[in-house]
Amino acid sequence: MSLEKVKVGIIGCGNISAVYFEYLCNYFEITELVACADLDMSRASAKADECNEAGDLKYPGVKALSVDELLGDDSIEIVLNLTIPQAHFEVSEKILDAGKHVYSEKPLTLTREQGLALLDKAESKGLRIGCAPDTFLGEGHQTARKIIDDGWIGEPVSATAFMGCPGHECWHPDPEFYYKVGGGPMFDMGPYYLTDLVFLIGNVKTVCGMTSKASPQRTITSAKKFGQKVDVEVPTHLAGQMQFANGAIGTIVTSFDMKAHTLPYIEIHGTAGSLSVPDPNDFSGKVKVFRTGMEGWQEIPLAYAQNGKRGKGVADLACAIRTGRAHRASGELAYHVLDLMHGFHESFDQRRFVDIESIVDRPIPLPMNLLSGRMD
Repeated sequence: MSLEKVKVGIIGCGNISAVYFEYLCNYFEITELVACADLDMSRASAKADECNEAGDLKYPGVKALSVDELLGDDSIEIVLNLTIPQAHFEVSEKILDAGKHVYSEKPLTLTREQGLALLDKAESKGLRIGCAPDTFLGEGHQTARKIIDDGWIGEPVSATAFMGCPGHECWHPDPEFYYKVGGGPMFDMGPYYLTDLVFLIGNVKTVCGMTSKASPQRTITSAKKFGQKVDVEVPTHLAGQMQFANGAIGTIVTSFDMKAHTLPYIEIHGTAGSLSVPDPNDFSGKVKVFRTGMEGWQEIPLAYAQNGKRGKGVADLACAIRTGRAHRASGELAYHVLDLMHGFHESFDQRRFVDIESIVDRPIPLPMNLLSGRMD
């Protein structure tokens, strides 16, 4: 039985919005994208025009509105907050005050205090908060979770996660915010890796970290602002250790100071074998296992249909609103990841281990029989 569609609006029509427009318009059965807003109305109008001119969209008719007009539209139930990290708290708070559910790009907020304030406000109003990343809902990561849950590698005892690149100034048209508070490799890319690790292993109870900054200034080499300088206000390399609640020890490195590397995305090692997890910035990819007695690593066929698309977390939230179940890319999960990221930085700044106060349950896996475009 099909569920009633949930109408969605988007605030923030920048670089990241394109993929959300594509799939919320054209892929998920539960979502109907009806409006978009941006402080720059020309950007909102351009995005609305793209939707209305594309002949293959299921839901043409996306309106370009002001932020206040969008928040005042009583038909809209979920609003995506796709603004820059520095605006996440203010915009998400406005969305909740308007009586609408929030789905935010990562990170949830800049500070723990802001994150808790949003969670408290949502609970008091009977609203939900969802937050990127949703890539752990993809077929590659769901397959990896099934391998762990089915005991193929035994009890997880350690994990490694690596993300390294030269920095976003080489490709992003407006890279400045990546080097301000709320940016840096941990706050930008760390959520993908940490969310996946929490989904696969469980919550983290203690962290420590070390950070560095290769240069106080970066030169933009992407076309739009080629040659302009960016002051670096945050660490650009972080190496962290974490102890999971089950006792497993994890290592994570995130860096904007690597020209290239051959490190794995994520590996999890257990008492009976090891698991190679695909890129957590993508939904699919190769899943490999090594078990005691094998001669080498074996690629495992994906146990889930390949229907990973950006916006999957929004669709899951929409289905949860209609059915009353829990949604997976939750505000609580995003807050735990925020807590970890701050913990790594505080550990180095204060030269101590940091105990993580937040606790979150591993999100439940998706059903294995999901059809394309469905999340119910």
